[in-house]
Amino acid sequence: NLRPYFEGMYYTELEGGTKFQACVYFASVFQAMSCGIHYLASVFMAVTPNFVCGIPGNVSSVLFYNSSESSIEDVWTLWTSTESYIVVQLENGEIWELNQCSRSKREVSLGLAYEYKGNKSIFSCSDGFLYDDTKWRSTVVTQWDLVCDREWLAKLIQPTFMLGVLIGAVIFGDIADRLGRQRVIWFTSAGQFVFGIAVAFTFDYYSFVIVRFLLAMVSSGYLVVAFVYVTEFVGIKARTWASMHVHAFFAVGIMIVALVGFLVRTWWVYQIFLSIATLPFVLCCWMLPETPFWLLSEERYEDAQKVINIMARWNKVSTPCKVSELCSLQQDDLVSGTTGDNDTSSTKKHNILDLFCNWHIARRTITVWLIWFTGSLGYYVFSLSSVSLGGNEYLNLFLIGAVELPCYIVACIGMDKLGRRNTLIPFLILSALICVLIMFIPQDFNILIILANMAGKFSIGVAFGLIYLYTAELYPTIVRSLAVGSGSMMCRVGSVVAPFCVYLRSVWIFMPLLLVGIMALLSGILTIMLPETLGKPLTNTLVEATELGRNKKSCSEKTPPAHSGAALEKIEIAGLGH
Repeated sequence: NLRPYFEGMYYTELEGGTKFQACVYFASVFQAMSCGIHYLASVFMAVTPNFVCGIPGNVSSVLFYNSSESSIEDVWTLWTSTESYIVVQLENGEIWELNQCSRSKREVSLGLAYEYKGNKSIFSCSDGFLYDDTKWRSTVVTQWDLVCDREWLAKLIQPTFMLGVLIGAVIFGDIADRLGRQRVIWFTSAGQFVFGIAVAFTFDYYSFVIVRFLLAMVSSGYLVVAFVYVTEFVGIKARTWASMHVHAFFAVGIMIVALVGFLVRTWWVYQIFLSIATLPFVLCCWMLPETPFWLLSEERYEDAQKVINIMARWNKVSTPCKVSELCSLQQDDLVSGTTGDNDTSSTKKHNILDLFCNWHIARRTITVWLIWFTGSLGYYVFSLSSVSLGGNEYLNLFLIGAVELPCYIVACIGMDKLGRRNTLIPFLILSALICVLIMFIPQDFNILIILANMAGKFSIGVAFGLIYLYTAELYPTIVRSLAVGSGSMMCRVGSVVAPFCVYLRSVWIFMPLLLVGIMALLSGILTIMLPETLGKPLTNTLVEATELGRNKKSCSEKTPPAHSGAALEKIEIAGLGH
Protein backbone atom coordinates (compact mmCIF):
# COMPACT_ATOMS: atom_id res chain seq x y z
CA ASN A 1 0.00 0.00 0.00
CA LEU A 2 1.70 3.17 -1.24
CA ARG A 3 -0.73 5.51 0.42
CA PRO A 4 1.32 6.33 3.58
CA TYR A 5 4.39 7.14 1.48
CA PHE A 6 2.45 9.04 -1.14
CA GLU A 7 0.50 11.05 1.44
CA GLY A 8 3.73 12.50 2.82
CA MET A 9 5.67 13.14 -0.39
CA TYR A 10 2.61 14.18 -2.39
CA TYR A 11 1.85 17.25 -0.31
CA THR A 12 5.46 18.03 0.57
CA GLU A 13 6.42 18.23 -3.09
CA LEU A 14 3.34 20.21 -4.12
CA GLU A 15 3.11 22.62 -1.22
CA GLY A 16 4.58 25.35 -3.43
CA GLY A 17 1.05 26.03 -4.70
CA THR A 18 -2.51 24.79 -4.63
CA LYS A 19 -3.88 26.22 -7.86
CA PHE A 20 -4.64 22.81 -9.36
CA GLN A 21 -6.31 21.48 -6.21
CA ALA A 22 -8.40 24.65 -5.92
CA CYS A 23 -9.66 24.33 -9.50
CA VAL A 24 -10.53 20.66 -9.05
CA TYR A 25 -12.20 21.37 -5.70
CA PHE A 26 -14.47 24.19 -6.86
CA ALA A 27 -15.34 22.39 -10.10
CA SER A 28 -16.37 19.30 -8.14
CA VAL A 29 -18.34 20.99 -5.38
CA PHE A 30 -20.12 23.23 -7.89
CA GLN A 31 -22.07 20.19 -9.04
CA ALA A 32 -22.93 19.41 -5.40
CA MET A 33 -25.40 22.28 -5.73
CA SER A 34 -27.46 20.12 -8.07
CA CYS A 35 -27.78 17.53 -5.30
CA GLY A 36 -29.26 20.14 -2.97
CA ILE A 37 -31.52 21.26 -5.81
CA HIS A 38 -32.98 17.83 -6.55
CA TYR A 39 -33.20 16.75 -2.90
CA LEU A 40 -35.53 19.67 -2.05
CA ALA A 41 -37.19 20.30 -5.43
CA SER A 42 -40.40 18.57 -4.36
CA VAL A 43 -41.25 21.21 -1.74
CA PHE A 44 -42.70 23.36 -4.53
CA MET A 45 -43.15 20.83 -7.32
CA ALA A 46 -45.48 18.61 -5.25
CA VAL A 47 -47.33 21.33 -3.35
CA THR A 48 -51.08 20.83 -2.89
CA PRO A 49 -53.03 24.05 -3.50
CA ASN A 50 -56.57 24.76 -2.30
CA PHE A 51 -59.13 22.73 -4.27
CA VAL A 52 -62.76 21.67 -4.49
CA CYS A 53 -64.74 19.18 -6.55
CA GLY A 54 -65.36 19.93 -10.19
CA ILE A 55 -68.66 21.43 -11.37
CA PRO A 56 -71.17 19.33 -13.36
CA GLY A 57 -72.24 22.23 -15.60
CA ASN A 58 -71.92 25.94 -16.33
CA VAL A 59 -71.97 28.28 -13.34
CA SER A 60 -74.16 31.36 -13.11
CA SER A 61 -73.54 32.38 -9.47
CA VAL A 62 -70.96 31.65 -6.76
CA LEU A 63 -71.41 32.12 -3.01
CA PHE A 64 -68.78 31.76 -0.31
CA TYR A 65 -70.07 32.58 3.14
CA ASN A 66 -71.55 36.09 2.77
CA SER A 67 -69.53 36.95 -0.33
CA SER A 68 -71.05 36.61 -3.79
CA GLU A 69 -68.53 36.26 -6.62
CA SER A 70 -68.79 36.00 -10.39
CA SER A 71 -66.41 33.02 -10.67
CA ILE A 72 -64.78 30.41 -8.46
CA GLU A 73 -61.34 31.88 -9.19
CA ASP A 74 -62.35 34.95 -7.18
CA VAL A 75 -63.15 32.80 -4.13
CA TRP A 76 -59.61 31.51 -3.53
CA THR A 77 -58.47 34.79 -2.00
CA LEU A 78 -61.15 34.31 0.68
CA TRP A 79 -60.44 30.62 1.33
CA THR A 80 -59.24 30.03 4.87
CA SER A 81 -59.92 26.41 5.83
CA THR A 82 -60.17 22.95 4.32
CA GLU A 83 -63.51 22.65 6.10
CA SER A 84 -64.96 25.40 3.92
CA TYR A 85 -67.18 24.78 0.93
CA ILE A 86 -68.39 26.75 -2.05
CA VAL A 87 -72.05 27.10 -3.10
CA VAL A 88 -72.65 27.44 -6.85
CA GLN A 89 -75.81 27.85 -8.91
CA LEU A 90 -75.78 26.37 -12.39
CA GLU A 91 -77.44 27.85 -15.45
CA ASN A 92 -80.14 25.16 -15.24
CA GLY A 93 -81.05 26.35 -11.72
CA GLU A 94 -79.42 23.52 -9.74
CA ILE A 95 -77.55 24.47 -6.56
CA TRP A 96 -74.47 22.50 -5.54
CA GLU A 97 -72.19 22.56 -2.52
CA LEU A 98 -68.57 21.91 -3.50
CA ASN A 99 -66.34 20.39 -0.83
CA GLN A 100 -62.76 19.19 -1.24
CA CYS A 101 -63.49 15.49 -1.72
CA SER A 102 -67.23 15.40 -2.37
CA ARG A 103 -70.06 17.50 -3.72
CA SER A 104 -73.74 17.59 -2.81
CA LYS A 105 -76.82 18.66 -4.75
CA ARG A 106 -79.56 20.47 -2.87
CA GLU A 107 -82.92 18.81 -3.43
CA VAL A 108 -84.89 22.04 -2.99
CA SER A 109 -83.62 25.19 -4.73
CA LEU A 110 -85.52 27.94 -2.93
CA GLY A 111 -82.77 30.50 -3.38
CA LEU A 112 -79.01 30.93 -3.28
CA ALA A 113 -78.03 30.84 0.38
CA TYR A 114 -74.87 29.57 2.07
CA GLU A 115 -76.60 27.71 4.90
CA TYR A 116 -79.03 24.92 3.95
CA LYS A 117 -80.88 22.51 6.25
CA GLY A 118 -82.78 20.52 3.65
CA ASN A 119 -82.03 17.21 1.98
CA LYS A 120 -78.90 16.75 -0.14
CA SER A 121 -77.68 14.12 -2.58
CA ILE A 122 -73.98 13.48 -2.15
CA PHE A 123 -71.80 12.62 -5.19
CA SER A 124 -68.15 11.82 -5.76
CA CYS A 125 -65.80 14.13 -7.67
CA SER A 126 -66.32 12.38 -11.00
CA ASP A 127 -65.76 15.62 -12.95
CA GLY A 128 -62.29 16.16 -11.52
CA PHE A 129 -61.22 19.04 -9.31
CA LEU A 130 -60.88 22.81 -9.42
CA TYR A 131 -57.55 24.10 -8.11
CA ASP A 132 -56.34 27.44 -6.85
CA ASP A 133 -53.79 28.54 -9.43
CA THR A 134 -53.01 31.96 -7.98
CA LYS A 135 -49.61 30.75 -6.69
CA TRP A 136 -48.82 27.77 -8.88
CA ARG A 137 -50.21 27.37 -12.37
CA SER A 138 -49.43 23.66 -12.26
CA THR A 139 -47.94 21.12 -9.85
CA VAL A 140 -47.67 17.33 -10.05
CA VAL A 141 -50.61 17.21 -7.64
CA THR A 142 -52.87 19.20 -9.97
CA GLN A 143 -51.45 17.43 -13.04
CA TRP A 144 -52.55 13.97 -11.87
CA ASP A 145 -55.19 14.83 -9.24
CA LEU A 146 -53.16 13.52 -6.28
CA VAL A 147 -55.77 14.54 -3.72
CA CYS A 148 -58.43 12.86 -1.55
CA ASP A 149 -58.19 9.09 -2.03
CA ARG A 150 -55.00 9.59 -4.11
CA GLU A 151 -53.35 11.91 -1.59
CA TRP A 152 -51.11 9.10 -0.32
CA LEU A 153 -49.45 8.98 -3.74
CA ALA A 154 -48.37 12.61 -3.35
CA LYS A 155 -46.98 11.85 0.10
CA LEU A 156 -44.81 9.07 -1.34
CA ILE A 157 -42.96 11.41 -3.73
CA GLN A 158 -40.29 12.58 -1.26
CA PRO A 159 -39.85 9.27 0.65
CA THR A 160 -39.32 7.31 -2.59
CA PHE A 161 -36.74 9.89 -3.64
CA MET A 162 -34.91 9.47 -0.34
CA LEU A 163 -35.04 5.69 -0.75
CA GLY A 164 -33.26 6.20 -4.07
CA VAL A 165 -30.69 8.32 -2.23
CA LEU A 166 -30.00 5.44 0.16
CA ILE A 167 -29.65 2.83 -2.59
CA GLY A 168 -27.61 5.12 -4.85
CA ALA A 169 -25.09 5.80 -2.10
CA VAL A 170 -24.47 2.09 -1.61
CA ILE A 171 -24.25 1.25 -5.31
CA PHE A 172 -22.12 4.14 -6.55
CA GLY A 173 -19.87 4.13 -3.48
CA ASP A 174 -18.90 0.55 -4.37
CA ILE A 175 -18.61 1.30 -8.10
CA ALA A 176 -16.30 4.24 -7.38
CA ASP A 177 -13.92 1.93 -5.52
CA ARG A 178 -13.96 -0.55 -8.40
CA LEU A 179 -14.00 1.64 -11.52
CA GLY A 180 -12.59 4.90 -10.19
CA ARG A 181 -13.93 8.21 -8.97
CA GLN A 182 -13.59 9.95 -12.34
CA ARG A 183 -15.93 7.63 -14.25
CA VAL A 184 -18.60 7.74 -11.56
CA ILE A 185 -18.43 11.55 -11.49
CA TRP A 186 -18.88 11.61 -15.27
CA PHE A 187 -21.82 9.21 -15.19
CA THR A 188 -23.64 10.68 -12.20
CA SER A 189 -23.20 14.26 -13.46
CA ALA A 190 -24.63 13.38 -16.85
CA GLY A 191 -27.30 11.28 -15.13
CA GLN A 192 -28.44 14.21 -13.00
CA PHE A 193 -28.91 16.34 -16.10
CA VAL A 194 -30.58 13.64 -18.22
CA PHE A 195 -32.91 12.31 -15.52
CA GLY A 196 -33.60 15.85 -14.29
CA ILE A 197 -34.84 16.87 -17.74
CA ALA A 198 -36.65 13.53 -18.18
CA VAL A 199 -38.68 14.16 -15.00
CA ALA A 200 -40.25 17.20 -16.66
CA PHE A 201 -41.51 15.08 -19.57
CA THR A 202 -42.93 12.11 -17.67
CA PHE A 203 -46.42 11.15 -18.86
CA ASP A 204 -48.00 9.88 -15.61
CA TYR A 205 -47.43 9.65 -11.88
CA TYR A 206 -45.69 6.26 -11.95
CA SER A 207 -43.18 7.22 -14.63
CA PHE A 208 -42.57 10.44 -12.67
CA VAL A 209 -41.74 8.51 -9.48
CA ILE A 210 -39.52 6.00 -11.31
CA VAL A 211 -37.47 8.68 -13.08
CA ARG A 212 -37.19 10.67 -9.85
CA PHE A 213 -35.97 7.50 -8.12
CA LEU A 214 -33.21 7.15 -10.72
CA LEU A 215 -32.42 10.86 -10.35
CA ALA A 216 -32.08 10.33 -6.59
CA MET A 217 -29.66 7.46 -7.12
CA VAL A 218 -27.29 9.42 -9.35
CA SER A 219 -27.58 12.56 -7.19
CA SER A 220 -26.66 10.59 -4.08
CA GLY A 221 -23.93 8.78 -5.99
CA TYR A 222 -22.39 12.07 -7.06
CA LEU A 223 -22.44 13.51 -3.54
CA VAL A 224 -20.80 10.39 -2.14
CA VAL A 225 -18.04 10.26 -4.74
CA ALA A 226 -17.49 14.04 -4.77
CA PHE A 227 -16.77 13.90 -1.04
CA VAL A 228 -14.17 11.19 -1.62
CA TYR A 229 -12.80 12.94 -4.69
CA VAL A 230 -12.11 16.29 -3.04
CA THR A 231 -10.61 14.75 0.11
CA GLU A 232 -8.15 12.82 -2.05
CA PHE A 233 -7.02 15.98 -3.86
CA VAL A 234 -7.01 18.53 -1.03
CA GLY A 235 -4.03 18.74 1.34
CA ILE A 236 -4.28 17.52 4.92
CA LYS A 237 -4.25 21.01 6.42
CA ALA A 238 -7.29 22.14 4.40
CA ARG A 239 -9.10 18.81 4.27
CA THR A 240 -11.44 19.39 7.22
CA TRP A 241 -12.67 22.73 5.95
CA ALA A 242 -12.84 21.55 2.33
CA SER A 243 -14.87 18.44 3.11
CA MET A 244 -17.23 20.32 5.46
CA HIS A 245 -17.96 22.93 2.83
CA VAL A 246 -19.07 20.38 0.28
CA HIS A 247 -22.23 20.55 2.40
CA ALA A 248 -22.24 24.34 2.08
CA PHE A 249 -22.63 24.05 -1.69
CA PHE A 250 -25.49 21.63 -1.07
CA ALA A 251 -27.11 24.44 0.93
CA VAL A 252 -26.61 26.84 -1.98
CA GLY A 253 -28.63 24.37 -4.05
CA ILE A 254 -31.50 24.72 -1.56
CA MET A 255 -31.33 28.49 -1.99
CA ILE A 256 -31.51 28.06 -5.77
CA VAL A 257 -34.68 25.97 -5.36
CA ALA A 258 -36.28 28.86 -3.49
CA LEU A 259 -35.24 31.37 -6.15
CA VAL A 260 -36.39 29.29 -9.13
CA GLY A 261 -39.62 28.39 -7.32
CA PHE A 262 -40.34 32.09 -6.88
CA LEU A 263 -39.72 32.86 -10.56
CA VAL A 264 -41.28 29.80 -12.25
CA ARG A 265 -44.75 28.56 -11.26
CA THR A 266 -45.28 25.64 -13.67
CA TRP A 267 -43.81 22.43 -12.28
CA TRP A 268 -42.29 20.97 -15.44
CA VAL A 269 -40.71 24.30 -16.48
CA TYR A 270 -39.49 24.68 -12.90
CA GLN A 271 -37.90 21.22 -13.10
CA ILE A 272 -36.15 22.04 -16.40
CA PHE A 273 -34.70 25.28 -15.01
CA LEU A 274 -33.42 23.45 -11.93
CA SER A 275 -31.83 20.75 -14.07
CA ILE A 276 -29.97 23.13 -16.39
CA ALA A 277 -28.62 25.18 -13.47
CA THR A 278 -25.44 23.07 -13.39
CA LEU A 279 -25.19 22.30 -17.11
CA PRO A 280 -21.77 24.02 -17.37
CA PHE A 281 -20.26 21.36 -15.11
CA VAL A 282 -21.76 18.54 -17.20
CA LEU A 283 -20.08 20.00 -20.28
CA CYS A 284 -16.64 20.22 -18.71
CA CYS A 285 -16.56 17.45 -16.07
CA TRP A 286 -14.78 15.12 -18.53
CA MET A 287 -11.65 17.23 -17.97
CA LEU A 288 -11.42 16.25 -14.31
CA PRO A 289 -8.57 13.75 -13.73
CA GLU A 290 -8.66 10.52 -11.78
CA THR A 291 -7.25 10.79 -8.26
CA PRO A 292 -3.64 9.60 -7.88
CA PHE A 293 -4.65 7.69 -4.75
CA TRP A 294 -7.08 5.47 -6.66
CA LEU A 295 -4.62 4.99 -9.54
CA LEU A 296 -1.95 3.85 -7.09
CA SER A 297 -4.37 1.45 -5.40
CA GLU A 298 -4.96 -0.10 -8.84
CA GLU A 299 -1.19 -0.19 -9.54
CA ARG A 300 -1.57 2.18 -12.50
CA TYR A 301 1.67 3.93 -11.70
CA GLU A 302 2.23 5.59 -15.07
CA ASP A 303 -1.22 7.17 -15.05
CA ALA A 304 -0.69 8.34 -11.47
CA GLN A 305 2.63 9.92 -12.46
CA LYS A 306 0.92 11.79 -15.33
CA VAL A 307 -1.62 13.31 -12.95
CA ILE A 308 1.14 14.25 -10.50
CA ASN A 309 3.10 15.94 -13.29
CA ILE A 310 0.03 17.93 -14.35
CA MET A 311 -0.49 19.05 -10.77
CA ALA A 312 3.14 20.05 -10.47
CA ARG A 313 2.96 22.02 -13.72
CA TRP A 314 -0.17 23.89 -12.62
CA ASN A 315 1.33 24.59 -9.18
CA LYS A 316 4.70 25.59 -10.69
CA VAL A 317 6.62 22.87 -8.86
CA SER A 318 9.83 22.02 -10.72
CA THR A 319 10.52 18.63 -9.10
CA PRO A 320 7.30 16.62 -8.56
CA CYS A 321 7.43 13.42 -6.54
CA LYS A 322 8.25 10.25 -8.47
CA VAL A 323 6.06 7.19 -8.12
CA SER A 324 9.05 4.98 -8.91
CA GLU A 325 10.82 6.30 -5.79
CA LEU A 326 7.77 5.49 -3.69
CA CYS A 327 7.68 1.95 -5.08
CA SER A 328 11.32 1.33 -4.24
CA LEU A 329 10.81 2.80 -0.77
CA GLN A 330 7.88 0.49 -0.14
CA GLN A 331 9.84 -2.53 -1.35
CA ASP A 332 12.61 -1.75 1.16
CA ASP A 333 10.09 -1.57 4.00
CA LEU A 334 8.41 -4.77 2.91
CA VAL A 335 11.71 -6.66 2.87
CA SER A 336 12.72 -5.36 6.31
CA GLY A 337 9.35 -6.30 7.79
CA THR A 338 8.97 -9.76 6.24
CA THR A 339 10.16 -11.75 9.24
CA GLY A 340 7.73 -10.22 11.69
CA ASP A 341 4.64 -10.02 9.50
CA ASN A 342 4.35 -13.38 7.82
CA ASP A 343 0.78 -13.76 8.96
CA THR A 344 -0.56 -10.43 7.69
CA SER A 345 -2.35 -12.16 4.83
CA SER A 346 -4.50 -13.91 7.34
CA THR A 347 -5.71 -10.71 8.97
CA LYS A 348 -9.20 -11.08 10.33
CA LYS A 349 -11.98 -9.55 8.26
CA HIS A 350 -14.29 -7.40 10.34
CA ASN A 351 -18.04 -7.02 10.09
CA ILE A 352 -20.86 -5.02 11.66
CA LEU A 353 -20.83 -7.21 14.80
CA ASP A 354 -17.41 -5.80 15.71
CA LEU A 355 -19.17 -2.50 16.43
CA PHE A 356 -20.86 -4.34 19.32
CA CYS A 357 -17.86 -6.36 20.51
CA ASN A 358 -18.20 -5.18 24.12
CA TRP A 359 -20.51 -3.01 26.20
CA HIS A 360 -18.45 0.18 25.83
CA ILE A 361 -18.15 -0.04 22.04
CA ALA A 362 -21.80 -1.14 21.68
CA ARG A 363 -23.01 1.84 23.73
CA ARG A 364 -20.81 4.10 21.64
CA THR A 365 -22.20 2.65 18.40
CA ILE A 366 -25.83 3.05 19.47
CA THR A 367 -25.18 6.67 20.47
CA VAL A 368 -23.36 7.48 17.24
CA TRP A 369 -26.08 5.88 15.13
CA LEU A 370 -28.70 7.86 17.04
CA ILE A 371 -26.83 11.12 16.37
CA TRP A 372 -26.56 10.31 12.65
CA PHE A 373 -30.29 9.52 12.51
CA THR A 374 -31.28 12.59 14.52
CA GLY A 375 -29.07 14.92 12.51
CA SER A 376 -30.59 13.79 9.22
CA LEU A 377 -34.13 13.73 10.60
CA GLY A 378 -33.83 17.25 12.02
CA TYR A 379 -32.09 18.58 8.91
CA TYR A 380 -34.89 17.50 6.57
CA VAL A 381 -37.77 18.22 8.96
CA PHE A 382 -36.64 21.84 9.29
CA SER A 383 -36.00 22.10 5.54
CA LEU A 384 -39.18 20.44 4.27
CA SER A 385 -41.49 22.14 6.77
CA SER A 386 -40.07 25.62 6.12
CA VAL A 387 -42.61 26.25 3.35
CA SER A 388 -45.47 25.73 5.84
CA LEU A 389 -44.38 28.29 8.42
CA GLY A 390 -46.49 31.14 7.07
CA GLY A 391 -45.37 34.28 5.33
CA ASN A 392 -43.43 33.97 2.09
CA GLU A 393 -42.59 30.28 1.60
CA TYR A 394 -39.89 31.06 -0.97
CA LEU A 395 -38.07 33.39 1.41
CA ASN A 396 -38.47 30.84 4.20
CA LEU A 397 -36.72 28.10 2.23
CA PHE A 398 -34.03 30.51 1.06
CA LEU A 399 -33.24 31.50 4.65
CA ILE A 400 -33.28 27.88 5.82
CA GLY A 401 -30.64 27.14 3.18
CA ALA A 402 -28.63 30.29 3.84
CA VAL A 403 -28.34 29.61 7.58
CA GLU A 404 -26.31 26.48 6.81
CA LEU A 405 -23.40 28.47 5.40
CA PRO A 406 -22.22 29.90 8.73
CA CYS A 407 -23.11 26.77 10.70
CA TYR A 408 -20.33 24.74 9.05
CA ILE A 409 -17.82 27.48 9.86
CA VAL A 410 -18.93 27.38 13.49
CA ALA A 411 -18.66 23.56 13.46
CA CYS A 412 -15.07 23.69 12.17
CA ILE A 413 -14.00 26.31 14.69
CA GLY A 414 -15.85 24.68 17.58
CA MET A 415 -14.48 21.19 17.12
CA ASP A 416 -10.90 22.48 16.82
CA LYS A 417 -11.13 24.90 19.77
CA LEU A 418 -13.63 23.32 22.18
CA GLY A 419 -13.47 19.71 21.10
CA ARG A 420 -15.80 17.40 19.19
CA ARG A 421 -17.97 16.27 22.12
CA ASN A 422 -18.02 19.69 23.80
CA THR A 423 -19.37 21.22 20.59
CA LEU A 424 -21.79 18.42 19.77
CA ILE A 425 -23.55 18.25 23.17
CA PRO A 426 -24.63 21.92 23.48
CA PHE A 427 -25.85 22.15 19.90
CA LEU A 428 -27.90 18.96 20.15
CA ILE A 429 -29.50 20.12 23.39
CA LEU A 430 -29.95 23.63 21.98
CA SER A 431 -31.82 22.25 18.97
CA ALA A 432 -34.12 20.33 21.35
CA LEU A 433 -34.79 23.48 23.38
CA ILE A 434 -35.54 25.44 20.22
CA CYS A 435 -38.08 22.80 19.16
CA VAL A 436 -39.84 23.29 22.50
CA LEU A 437 -39.60 27.07 22.26
CA ILE A 438 -41.28 27.10 18.83
CA MET A 439 -44.32 25.33 20.32
CA PHE A 440 -44.91 28.30 22.66
CA ILE A 441 -44.63 31.00 19.99
CA PRO A 442 -48.10 32.26 18.92
CA GLN A 443 -48.91 31.32 15.33
CA ASP A 444 -49.45 34.98 14.44
CA PHE A 445 -45.78 35.78 15.08
CA ASN A 446 -44.56 34.55 11.67
CA ILE A 447 -41.21 36.34 11.76
CA LEU A 448 -40.36 34.97 15.21
CA ILE A 449 -41.36 31.44 14.13
CA ILE A 450 -39.15 31.65 11.03
CA LEU A 451 -36.17 32.95 13.04
CA ALA A 452 -36.63 30.15 15.59
CA ASN A 453 -36.73 27.54 12.81
CA MET A 454 -33.55 29.04 11.34
CA ALA A 455 -31.91 28.73 14.76
CA GLY A 456 -33.07 25.11 14.97
CA LYS A 457 -31.69 24.33 11.51
CA PHE A 458 -28.41 26.05 12.46
CA SER A 459 -28.04 23.99 15.64
CA ILE A 460 -28.86 20.66 14.04
CA GLY A 461 -26.64 21.58 11.08
CA VAL A 462 -23.61 22.02 13.34
CA ALA A 463 -24.22 18.61 14.91
CA PHE A 464 -24.90 17.02 11.52
CA GLY A 465 -21.66 18.35 10.03
CA LEU A 466 -19.58 17.47 13.08
CA ILE A 467 -20.60 13.81 13.41
CA TYR A 468 -18.75 12.78 10.21
CA LEU A 469 -15.31 13.49 11.63
CA TYR A 470 -16.19 12.56 15.22
CA THR A 471 -17.30 9.07 14.18
CA ALA A 472 -14.03 8.48 12.33
CA GLU A 473 -12.05 9.38 15.45
CA LEU A 474 -14.12 7.30 17.86
CA TYR A 475 -13.32 3.96 16.20
CA PRO A 476 -10.06 2.12 15.52
CA THR A 477 -8.48 1.74 12.11
CA ILE A 478 -9.69 -1.83 11.64
CA VAL A 479 -13.40 -0.85 11.74
CA ARG A 480 -13.27 2.91 11.06
CA SER A 481 -14.70 2.80 7.54
CA LEU A 482 -17.31 0.28 8.69
CA ALA A 483 -18.37 2.58 11.53
CA VAL A 484 -18.66 5.67 9.34
CA GLY A 485 -20.40 3.71 6.59
CA SER A 486 -22.99 2.27 8.99
CA GLY A 487 -23.55 5.72 10.48
CA SER A 488 -24.06 7.09 6.99
CA MET A 489 -26.73 4.45 6.40
CA MET A 490 -28.54 5.53 9.57
CA CYS A 491 -28.34 9.08 8.25
CA ARG A 492 -30.17 8.03 5.10
CA VAL A 493 -32.76 6.10 7.08
CA GLY A 494 -33.43 9.39 8.85
CA SER A 495 -33.86 11.16 5.51
CA VAL A 496 -36.43 8.54 4.43
CA VAL A 497 -38.36 8.90 7.70
CA ALA A 498 -38.27 12.73 7.68
CA PRO A 499 -41.03 13.30 5.05
CA PHE A 500 -43.42 11.02 6.97
CA CYS A 501 -42.54 12.96 10.13
CA VAL A 502 -43.45 16.23 8.38
CA TYR A 503 -46.81 14.76 7.31
CA LEU A 504 -47.65 14.34 11.02
CA ARG A 505 -48.42 18.07 11.02
CA SER A 506 -51.91 17.02 9.95
CA VAL A 507 -52.25 15.17 13.29
CA TRP A 508 -50.78 17.97 15.38
CA ILE A 509 -48.97 20.97 13.97
CA PHE A 510 -46.07 20.58 16.42
CA MET A 511 -45.72 16.79 16.15
CA PRO A 512 -42.61 16.89 13.86
CA LEU A 513 -40.87 19.37 16.18
CA LEU A 514 -41.75 17.27 19.22
CA LEU A 515 -40.21 14.15 17.68
CA VAL A 516 -37.05 15.98 16.57
CA GLY A 517 -36.76 17.63 19.99
CA ILE A 518 -37.05 14.33 21.84
CA MET A 519 -34.47 12.66 19.58
CA ALA A 520 -32.07 15.62 19.85
CA LEU A 521 -32.35 15.75 23.65
CA LEU A 522 -31.80 12.00 23.96
CA SER A 523 -28.81 12.19 21.60
CA GLY A 524 -27.32 15.11 23.51
CA ILE A 525 -27.62 13.31 26.86
CA LEU A 526 -26.08 10.09 25.51
CA THR A 527 -23.25 12.06 23.88
CA ILE A 528 -22.05 13.03 27.38
CA MET A 529 -20.85 9.44 27.76
CA LEU A 530 -18.75 9.57 24.59
CA PRO A 531 -15.02 10.29 24.95
CA GLU A 532 -13.43 13.50 23.69
CA THR A 533 -11.11 12.90 20.71
CA LEU A 534 -9.55 16.35 20.21
CA GLY A 535 -5.78 15.97 20.37
CA LYS A 536 -6.02 12.24 21.04
CA PRO A 537 -4.14 9.71 18.90
CA LEU A 538 -6.11 7.66 16.43
CA THR A 539 -6.67 4.16 17.79
CA ASN A 540 -5.72 1.05 15.85
CA THR A 541 -7.40 -1.76 17.79
CA LEU A 542 -10.74 -2.29 19.52
CA VAL A 543 -8.92 -2.56 22.86
CA GLU A 544 -7.39 0.89 22.37
CA ALA A 545 -10.77 2.29 21.27
CA THR A 546 -12.41 0.87 24.39
CA GLU A 547 -9.82 2.57 26.58
CA LEU A 548 -10.25 5.88 24.73
CA GLY A 549 -11.25 8.54 27.21
CA ARG A 550 -10.70 6.27 30.23
CA ASN A 551 -6.92 6.58 30.41
CA LYS A 552 -4.83 9.49 29.27
CA LYS A 553 -2.19 7.17 27.90
CA SER A 554 -4.34 4.39 26.56
CA CYS A 555 -2.60 4.22 23.21
CA SER A 556 0.98 3.96 22.16
CA GLU A 557 2.81 7.26 22.03
CA LYS A 558 4.12 6.23 18.64
CA THR A 559 0.63 6.52 17.20
CA PRO A 560 0.26 9.74 15.17
CA PRO A 561 -2.01 12.45 16.57
CA ALA A 562 -5.61 12.47 15.44
CA HIS A 563 -5.52 15.39 13.08
CA SER A 564 -8.75 16.10 11.28
CA GLY A 565 -7.20 15.33 7.93
CA ALA A 566 -5.87 11.98 9.05
CA ALA A 567 -9.25 10.91 10.27
CA LEU A 568 -11.00 12.15 7.17
CA GLU A 569 -8.63 10.04 5.08
CA LYS A 570 -10.28 7.02 6.65
CA ILE A 571 -13.74 8.21 5.70
CA GLU A 572 -13.05 8.11 1.97
CA ILE A 573 -14.20 4.54 1.48
CA ALA A 574 -17.42 5.06 3.34
CA GLY A 575 -19.30 7.35 0.97
CA LEU A 576 -20.93 10.17 2.87
CA GLY A 577 -23.38 12.92 2.18
CA HIS A 578 -26.87 14.18 2.85
